[in-house]
Amino acid sequence: MITLETELIVREQKRRVAELASLQHTDGSFRFRFQGSLMTDAFFIITCRALDMKTEEENIKLLVDSLKASQQKEGYWKAYQDEPNGHLSATIIAYTALLYSGYVNRSDENMKKAKSFIVTNGGISKAHFMIRWMLSVNGLYPWSKMIYVPMTFLLLPSFQPVNFFQFSAYARIHFIPMLLASNKKFTIKSKNKPNLSDLHIRNDEASPAIEYLEDERSPFSFVWKEMKRIGKWPSYLHQLGYYYAEKYILDRLEEDGTLYSYASATFFMIYGLLSLGYRKDSPVIQKAMSGLSALIDKTGTHAHLENSTSTVWDTALISYSLQEAGCLPNDDFISKSVDYLLKKQHTKLGDWHVHNKGTSPGGWGFSDINTNNPDNDDTSAALRALTRSAANNKVIHEAWQRGTNFLLSMQNKDGGWGAFEKNTDWELLQHVPIENAKDAAVDPSTPDLTGRVLEYLGNFAGLTENHPHLKASVQWLLDNQERDGSWYGRWGVCYIYGTWAAITGLRAAGFSEKHASIEKGVKWLKSIQRQDGGWGESCRSSEKRTFIALPFSTDSQTAWAIDALVAAGESKSEAVTRGLKFLLTANKNTLSSTYPTGIGLPGQFYIHYHSYSKIYPLLAISHYLQSLKNTNSV
Repeated sequence: MITLETELIVREQKRRVAELASLQHTDGSFRFRFQGSLMTDAFFIITCRALDMKTEEENIKLLVDSLKASQQKEGYWKAYQDEPNGHLSATIIAYTALLYSGYVNRSDENMKKAKSFIVTNGGISKAHFMIRWMLSVNGLYPWSKMIYVPMTFLLLPSFQPVNFFQFSAYARIHFIPMLLASNKKFTIKSKNKPNLSDLHIRNDEASPAIEYLEDERSPFSFVWKEMKRIGKWPSYLHQLGYYYAEKYILDRLEEDGTLYSYASATFFMIYGLLSLGYRKDSPVIQKAMSGLSALIDKTGTHAHLENSTSTVWDTALISYSLQEAGCLPNDDFISKSVDYLLKKQHTKLGDWHVHNKGTSPGGWGFSDINTNNPDNDDTSAALRALTRSAANNKVIHEAWQRGTNFLLSMQNKDGGWGAFEKNTDWELLQHVPIENAKDAAVDPSTPDLTGRVLEYLGNFAGLTENHPHLKASVQWLLDNQERDGSWYGRWGVCYIYGTWAAITGLRAAGFSEKHASIEKGVKWLKSIQRQDGGWGESCRSSEKRTFIALPFSTDSQTAWAIDALVAAGESKSEAVTRGLKFLLTANKNTLSSTYPTGIGLPGQFYIHYHSYSKIYPLLAISHYLQSLKNTNSV
């Protein structure tokens, strides 16, 4: 029987609290790197060269060094460390950016290896559509091989059976600028662009996507017919589509010049606006580039252009975890974090209002520059951080109530919660023949978001199990449990994340630890525990939609598993003791704290949250210690 002294755990808790508190900024925020795909680094290099931006030379050099450092000895790049055989899209765009930069020669041995990998795996035509689009606007891939969607599609009203607002907010904000450039078949003129003709494979002329759309048996064929029909509308209506797209973009710019605070959407916007005739030196283009430049994090060994900051998310989670560790609302660093979060609460209507009319703003977004696009996960995280302070402060309580009302209003008709919008889960859109359609084109209820919101509503907002909102969400979670007892997490890796959220949510809703669904989830978590006491799950789980173990444990996934088991009454189990011992082990494999355990787009965009290895172990330890006190007081 493995034992662990409580005093040792208390010391570790205090150490972690002190470390986090020392990292707070003067404005009350906590700022950690949001490290995603190398795509943003590569896009920045390419765009700077295409725009001939001399002022960004130092940043270009830094990002070139980052790309070179992450190339594998075999010549390819990976999306995550244990990815087998490399990642074609990442390799294509990294290879292109390095050539575009002018600091790397195609004759370099590593570049020859990269080219060989690309050609062997099918060439440019096999890359993700976002990569092919970026190459097209730079004159490196023919527009004729991209799917055409007419601008008139944007004019269809939201009450039509098919309309643009049935797509998720994430899809819309990226697709609209992409549509501008693709309809114009725009190609930027640049003397710097490399020649990629040797990466085109001759036998790739046919477009499987278009063949799929033309097939009468395709579930999406009637939508494709509608697209072709509206594509024949008069030219003045197409021109209205361009006006609509331009206004849509400009109305959603953030103060720093970025679009929706996403670097990826901002890159697309730059080329989209250029296709409309904007000059390279126009204020909106220059401000967008300035905003992108500001997203480059230069701390650490290598620079990285964050797709957005994660400041609100990190600050909310850290404030909450510190309070769970015993810090009080009137502690200086807690009150400062609460003040920061209050300033970041949204006050204006966003696109979420299309499907949720009659609701006032009150949510929170992910980044410190986001004022347009609140999401349910950040909103529940911020509300957790505010709850204790709201008890004795009218201003905070009013903000807390607005946020809670907003969150409740965002519940989907099926009982669950999605990320950004309400009831944008038209199943047909999952059959759009582009990569990640099922992940990005729709925004359905997911177990991780539903579980997290449910945990907030039960443990912090005081809703009981008979409340209609709770009853509906509980039923949704029960209906969506996997056969093996796990739940799939969309925004974290992956089944461990979803199972943690679901179990803690169900317990907060009043479910007994003896409930069959809880016991099944506990049994599954115990069955995948590693010999070192921790838990580790590969990013490949999100691609294969089945649990795939890592050959090592990670801090965040171990903490999620422990936290779920503690919530399920397993505090004194050997599984929890072994898990805690792993968290307390010094000199672990560096991958335990650096492996990406967040997901942007499965198969493409994985996230290493630099904050997670600090937040979630503290949370798990604190909940474990709370459970011991509760047991001893009975």
